[in-house]
Amino acid sequence: MKYVLVTGGVVSGLGKGVTASSIGVVLKACGLRITSIKIDPYLNTDAGTMSPFEHGEVFVLDDGGEVDLDLGNYERFLDIKLTRDNNITTGKIYQSVINKEREGEYLGKTVQVVPHITNAIQDWIERVAMVPVDGQEGPADVCVIELGGTIGDIESMPFIEALGQFSYRVGAGNFCLVHVSLVPVLNVVGEQKTKPTQHSVRGLRGLGLTPNMLACRSTKELEENVKEKLSQFCHVPAANIFTLYDVSNIWHIPLLLRDQKAHNAILKVLNLESVAQEPKLDEWVARATLYDTLQDEVRIAMVGKYTGLSDSYLSVLKALLHASVSCHKKLVVDWVASTDLEDSTASEAPDAYKAAWTLLKGADGVLVPGGFGDRGVKGKMMAAKYARENNVPYLGICLGMQLAVVEFARHVMKFPDADSTEFNPNTKTPCVIFMPEGSKTHMGGTMRLGSRRTFFKVTDCKSAKLYGDVNYVDERHRHRYEVNPDMVPAFENAGLQFVGKDETGQRMEIIEIPDHRFFVGVQFHPEFKSTPSKPSPPFVGLIAAACGQLDQVLQDSCNGHVVAAKHKLGDSFSTPLVHQNGHAQKQANGGVANGTCHANGNGSTHG
Repeated sequence: MKYVLVTGGVVSGLGKGVTASSIGVVLKACGLRITSIKIDPYLNTDAGTMSPFEHGEVFVLDDGGEVDLDLGNYERFLDIKLTRDNNITTGKIYQSVINKEREGEYLGKTVQVVPHITNAIQDWIERVAMVPVDGQEGPADVCVIELGGTIGDIESMPFIEALGQFSYRVGAGNFCLVHVSLVPVLNVVGEQKTKPTQHSVRGLRGLGLTPNMLACRSTKELEENVKEKLSQFCHVPAANIFTLYDVSNIWHIPLLLRDQKAHNAILKVLNLESVAQEPKLDEWVARATLYDTLQDEVRIAMVGKYTGLSDSYLSVLKALLHASVSCHKKLVVDWVASTDLEDSTASEAPDAYKAAWTLLKGADGVLVPGGFGDRGVKGKMMAAKYARENNVPYLGICLGMQLAVVEFARHVMKFPDADSTEFNPNTKTPCVIFMPEGSKTHMGGTMRLGSRRTFFKVTDCKSAKLYGDVNYVDERHRHRYEVNPDMVPAFENAGLQFVGKDETGQRMEIIEIPDHRFFVGVQFHPEFKSTPSKPSPPFVGLIAAACGQLDQVLQDSCNGHVVAAKHKLGDSFSTPLVHQNGHAQKQANGGVANGTCHANGNGSTHG
């Protein structure tokens, strides 16, 4: 097994995740099999209990693992299926060591960070790296490891020490370190400054790790004299210093690495030159070029409560992009804070109220994503009501589906007190109830998580056709509440169809209003399995309905044609237009694409 470690210096959010994924893409194009591991130094056991404002979205895997959003990047870039063990956290490592101590495995020994914690980290990496994730038998050829955070962070010190030991454990020719750093340009001087990278590499070397190559983030390509200076002071050959400069979309990043011969440098360090081939990235060239040429816009109103940080809905954005590109449309996302749609905002902040409703009414389609808590719930229901009454395409995911059901009960079935027991435990019309297997005392890992099967009970429905007229689909879930099965007959008599259910027939998975242009709700999270070559069917349905292509798409799906097959696209693009209260901005991806991700004026990246 060969290992490529990607670390970051100077500042966070440089795009380590995109860089690690792109390295994997280039090596895969050389004919090698790739797996990935993400190390997160925080003490949480997993990402499941963290607020999206803290760490972006929680990405859910097939096995129910709640992990860092970078694992979503890996899956989309590399077309692999990872497990919860591919995300290592300080909490997991310490928990495993403490469990062993309690079981007497270290009997008589003083349990310490070195060697017990560091050995546990190394053993975990070796064990997980051997697990195939690409559907083939046997281990992969190369494991790409991303160390989260920035060199110098106190919480990452045990991992730095462990990885230093690990480089000696696996031996020369089996370990390659790529350090991602920042080369800023001061506006006053206009000169690329190398000092931050010099200090970062000095700190890395002082901790026992020596970089084999540098991936330098900058606004423009590095000048030759800058490369020579970095080479001299960082002790890295100039041929091993690459520029990841700002580009129009992140599909260009693997191409940048290929054009600068990064694969040759990595293959040389790993002694793989004799078994690898020249990378074939024709598809990636086509992807990057096609996306840059899209002109016709489709506007989707994203109604949620985490609109201040687009990383909170990262996979939803990617799925929208995949679907919009498959329909040859340029995606424009109008961020609508659900609280701004509520009546209370009309008196407290009339300008925000007016702006929110203007965005909603100007959209071609409405999407209400998942979420937790009662803030903004009324606004989400108002968005669902607007879409239902005005025949505007609507997609509700998880909570978005549940609130569409509650809204239908209140305004169509005339149950004014209808609600979810999540928000009103004493409601007399509980449309959405707590699942019996859930826990109300322990939050982490106690939801209905991971891949579950949904069976289509109505074959002549839009959802079944979008999925290709199959009998069932496997999608990933993350929820504690579900539609009350006792109310299903009343809903269906009123015109709301439950077209998809679980194997017992008691758990509602997909809703539709048959005579609506496109009104669909799903209990699962289809965004987690979406890729541009296989865009998520519910998202394709939303985009197609929003731009008048739904009938053709349904016909193609029924005839066995995959919508995205026309344009073989392989993952997420970086520059949808994002509007927040009417202001158009570019959304970047991972700090690599041109511009910075903004919403409510707060910049963010997800590298």
